[in-house]
Order: sequence, then structure tokens, then C-alpha cells
Amino acid sequence: MQTETGIFHRTEKLIGKSGLEVLQGSRVILFGVGGVGSFVAEALIRSGVGFLTIVDRDIIEPSNLNRQIMANVKTIGKVKVYTMSRRLLAINPLAIVHPMHKCYTLENSQEFHLADYDYAIDAVDMITAKIDLAIKCQENNVPIISCMGTGNKMDAGLFEITDIYNTSICPLAKVMRKELRARGVESLKVLYSTEEPITRDNPPGSIAFVPSVAGLLIAGEVVRDLLKIASQKLETEALNEHKEI
Repeated sequence: MQTETGIFHRTEKLIGKSGLEVLQGSRVILFGVGGVGSFVAEALIRSGVGFLTIVDRDIIEPSNLNRQIMANVKTIGKVKVYTMSRRLLAINPLAIVHPMHKCYTLENSQEFHLADYDYAIDAVDMITAKIDLAIKCQENNVPIISCMGTGNKMDAGLFEITDIYNTSICPLAKVMRKELRARGVESLKVLYSTEEPITRDNPPGSIAFVPSVAGLLIAGEVVRDLLKIASQKLETEALNEHKEI
């Protein structure tokens, strides 16, 4: 079995030993382990994030096989978060993966202890949960990125990461803008697509290469943000020490 150092030898070439230590010491919580979230989770673990909580209440169904990374004929009927957890630990056994087989709701939001995390990721479908996560993360000063709609899309090259109030076209983003504005949320980092929906079907149509790309883009943004936040913190600490001297 490889050591953690061996696993991340090539990652260290890009971000350095200190960057790798930042990721290994980071605590991230991911809501939703579907077509987008499953790729987020795997990319974070493969990038060196040391503590990841994954939250989802669903089991794996045949309809998941076209887009969810842990879904195959042998995992149908199994709990998503437990199956995904085993997969992640098979990649990095030294990581801490905390599966929570439940759904985030307004009523149980306190069970997730958001303030304990360095970053939160919203990859769920329920609008009420997405809105409340944005509000709770703002209240707890926890960075969050929220995924808008990836269903009924075919062009993975049209994803953008921006503020919710800069979005257009996406029907889910339109609802989120209205609801967040009404609740006084001034900003929310999101991933969304500028592609017009191919259909208006609900449940939406999906294809393998669209939600997966969305998940990888989100994971990349989170990793870069974690490194940036750590760098800014070090600069602030150094500045404060200099002032004391």
C-alpha cells in the first residue's frame, strides 16, 4: 500500500509541501453525492483533502449509472454515502471520510455543525436546502460554492463560476437569485451553465460528461480557494507579528 506521500508526489510538484499540508489539514463538507457531487468528492480526495464529510440520503439506482462515479451494476441498491466512502478510502486510506446518510433540511441543519468546516459545497437538488445552506454558511462565515442546474444540458464547455447575481439563462439560478435577494444574501459563489436547456423535462435528462465536468470544476475551485485562504491567513499573521515587533 502506498503512503500518503507517494500518492501526492505529483500534486506536491504543483502546490508544494506547504500547499499539500494545507489540503491535508482542511475540513470540507459536501451536500449531495450524485452526478456532480460524486465527482467533487473523488477529486477532493485525489487532490489531498484530509477530512471530507459527505451527506446524501439516497441509495444507488439503475438510473444513476449514466453519470455517478460510484454507480455500477454491483452497487445498485446500496447506500450512496457508504459506497462512496469506501471508494474514497480505497484511494487514500489515510483520509478521514465521514458519511452521513441523511438529507439536509431546515429542521436538522444544526446537526451538520457547519462552523467546524473550512468549506461547504452544495450539490443538492432541493431549493429550500440550497437557500438555507447559503444563509447558514454566511452566518457561520464558512465559504460555500453552490451548483446550479446541470440537467437537460449537453455542452460541458459552457459552465462558469461566478456570483449568483451575475447568472442568467439557468432556471434554477433565477429562482435562487430571487429567494436569496429576498433574504438579504448579498453574494453566493455558484457554478452554472450558460447553455439553454435542451428540454424542460422534470426529472431532467442527463449525460455522463456534463455533471462530471461540473463536479471537477467545483473541486478545482474549492482546492484553489483553500490554498488561497491559507496563504492570506499566513500573510495576515506575519503582518500582525511585524506590527507587534
